[in-house]
Amino acid sequence: MRITAANAFETSIKNLQKRQEGLSDAQDRLTAGKRVVTASDDPVAAARAERALAAMVRSEANQRALEASRHVMQQAESALGDAGELLQQARELVVQAGNGSYDSSNRETLAEALRGIRKQLLGVSNRGDGAGGYVFAGQGADSPPFVDSPAGVVYRGAAGEILAPSDEPLPLSVDGQRAWLGATDPSGSGTVSVFTALDDIIGKLEDPTLGEADVAAAVKSGLADVDAVMNNVLTVRAAAGEALNRTDLVESRIAESKLAAQTERSNAEDLDMVQAISDFQNKQTGYDAALKTYSLVQRQSLFQYLSA
Repeated sequence: MRITAANAFETSIKNLQKRQEGLSDAQDRLTAGKRVVTASDDPVAAARAERALAAMVRSEANQRALEASRHVMQQAESALGDAGELLQQARELVVQAGNGSYDSSNRETLAEALRGIRKQLLGVSNRGDGAGGYVFAGQGADSPPFVDSPAGVVYRGAAGEILAPSDEPLPLSVDGQRAWLGATDPSGSGTVSVFTALDDIIGKLEDPTLGEADVAAAVKSGLADVDAVMNNVLTVRAAAGEALNRTDLVESRIAESKLAAQTERSNAEDLDMVQAISDFQNKQTGYDAALKTYSLVQRQSLFQYLSA
């Protein structure tokens, strides 16, 4: 088979270009630190990497939802703790009102102190969540969920709670109706609210016409109501504490899931640097050899042969 100088020259050019492309590709992979730079490099591995990346993004979204839930539950737990302390102070005042030596003036002073506690409790019930909302807004409210009206405090929020859009149920609010208005009435006639319990005992302590027996009955009834609403507040606080504990467990699972996704992505597309450097050096050697071959072929012409 006759091989002309032109054929040899063309073959050398093609070989040189092929070697150059291989060397450039190896250099790109080394620079990126990736075995799979484009999907065409390895479609199966690229698909694995994409699925792993999606899992990582989902884990990050779950982590953001968890942090939002944790913040709200910390706010709720703190607020309910404050409410518990205020109700304990109210209880002590109601107990004092049962002192047989107290007259109507003394009871009026206690009623005024209870009004101050009631006002503080209303502020706690409308505590913000730090993000423009309200901790006890339930399923949402654009304004403070508890409103003081002539008929007493009413709830303007939506009963229930908001859950974070994540793989696990994480609360982003607390059902204010349950926390503040949902205590079981000691008389067995439904429920009693924090504010109604205080309003009732305040009204009776401000009544100068009550006799000693009536005061004793009012104090007994008032203590039962305060104990009921205080126990309910503590129950909801315990639920917020449990939600906080659950976020720690969920956070651990999210971290494990993200790490697994990162490992899967790395296994699918990352480069074995030792092997990659070796491959690059081999391709560099091959390219240098192809370059020398091209140089030799380029000099091999009839005129050079005749002049030799």
